[in-house]
Amino acid sequence: MNYKTKGRTVFNIFNYIILVCAALICLLPFVNLFAVSLSGNSAVAAGRVYFWPVEFTLQSYLFALQGDHFLRALWVSCQRVIIGVSVNLLLMILVAYPLSKNKSQLIGRNIYMGMFVVTMLINGGLVPTFLVVTNLGLMNSIWALILPGALPVFSMLILMNFIRSMPGELEEAALVDGAGPLGALIYIVLPLMKPALATVGLFAIVTHWNEWFSGMIYMQNPNNYPLQTYLQTLITRFEQLMRLAGADFTKLLRVMNVRTGRAAQIFLAAIPVMLIYPFLQKYFVTGLVIGSVKG
Repeated sequence: MNYKTKGRTVFNIFNYIILVCAALICLLPFVNLFAVSLSGNSAVAAGRVYFWPVEFTLQSYLFALQGDHFLRALWVSCQRVIIGVSVNLLLMILVAYPLSKNKSQLIGRNIYMGMFVVTMLINGGLVPTFLVVTNLGLMNSIWALILPGALPVFSMLILMNFIRSMPGELEEAALVDGAGPLGALIYIVLPLMKPALATVGLFAIVTHWNEWFSGMIYMQNPNNYPLQTYLQTLITRFEQLMRLAGADFTKLLRVMNVRTGRAAQIFLAAIPVMLIYPFLQKYFVTGLVIGSVKG
């Protein structure tokens, strides 16, 4: 083995060690959360649960799945993800495609571009946004969770740069054949955008699924809370929400520790994203890299 090959081997081993350590740092807290959710009240209270359940029980999961508030909040979050991601992708595509053209093809392109980029630097603010949502009559509706963030500009820029990296001859050939701009977008550009769409789609899914603050300020009725808002409220007002759910709180505490209940519901909330990510992973890196290399 020559010096160069040996150096490469040492470098690879060092990288593997760093990556394994980083993976463990991310994974172990989640394993601990899962172990706590499956452990008994006394074991959790005594601090005896680390990475394996102690005094195994499914009581926390049975309570979470039977609770009316949890299932209602889960349904609201599912609606938000389905509608929100669809709106995000539609608007991103409709904006990114024309902005991917040069100044000669789109008059005022730089002006439009500046209008979108400035929104990444200067936010309208919480109070003006709240007033707009209120005056439009969107309070307590699913649209209050979706429309304020309907166009993620950062993700739109990824799509725009991805389109600009495509060979222009493909679109030109479609235009020559009489497809028109919309036809070229639907039949030529969109089929080639799978990696970028998967990337920004994953961003949108995670954003809608994990965001809780908008549900707190726009939903006056707790029955309309999305799942993450419900969990956030559960953490700060666990006892009150259990009474709202109609549970006998005193009896409940004898079989379930507060930590186990929180852990079970947080773990259940994370499952959908964990199930979706493996299907989008093969596109994720490709879409992110290609969509960021060309300005």
